[in-house]
Amino acid sequence: MQLDRTQNGYTPHARFSIRLAKSAQEIELAQRLRWSVFADEQGAHLSSPRQGLDIDHFDLHCDHMVVTEVETGQIVGTYRLLTADAAARCGGYYSQREFDIQRLTAGPLRLLEIGRSCVHPNFRTGTVIALLWSGIAAYLMQSKHDALIGCASIALASDPLPGFALAHDLAARYPASERHRVEPRVRTPHAAGSSARATIPPLLKGYFRCGAVVCGAPYWDREFNSADLFLYLAVADVEARYARRFMPHTGEDN
Repeated sequence: MQLDRTQNGYTPHARFSIRLAKSAQEIELAQRLRWSVFADEQGAHLSSPRQGLDIDHFDLHCDHMVVTEVETGQIVGTYRLLTADAAARCGGYYSQREFDIQRLTAGPLRLLEIGRSCVHPNFRTGTVIALLWSGIAAYLMQSKHDALIGCASIALASDPLPGFALAHDLAARYPASERHRVEPRVRTPHAAGSSARATIPPLLKGYFRCGAVVCGAPYWDREFNSADLFLYLAVADVEARYARRFMPHTGEDN
């Protein structure tokens, strides 16, 4: 079951609302925000059919979650979500471009992939990130998936060594079980001892707080100039305090 696109939002908030994009125009605004963050701010070299918009093959098959500032209508944060059914229709998950995930997809698990997450630089507060998580949690539970997957990026600066080191450190600190391991198609170099100079992105911290694990070595994404970690978060393993905080009450008693 997919969330009702006519809802005003999943979590009431005085300044912001969060919901699924309801029109092609709203999706385009999310794609423009993605270009601004990934290309203009972070220096990614995007292959897109339209300058100024981050567009790829998967956008047509995804739901696009947007955080909007109520007063101005500006989209200030976004995620895109690819369901198991949509992945089957479009030939697979985006993550499969970076990782061999056959071990995961060969089984009966229904996997929801999230990606292309970004927040406008003027709105990178705990509020916007928490709203994004509330929307993801609501979507995950209502869409009846077994687990969340996705590539979480650590941006690489002109000196990429701290980012590489941090990615490897996190893979060792939050390891997945052997049955959930995947293989990167392009490995990042090791850079021992440099991770202290890198900062864990706030969204990545949120994944780990909810119980996400890293499914193997990081992938070197040269297009986005990032070290990508493949994350796995089982619905059944979401910690109770985050379930209470982010997942809306259904009015039903268990």
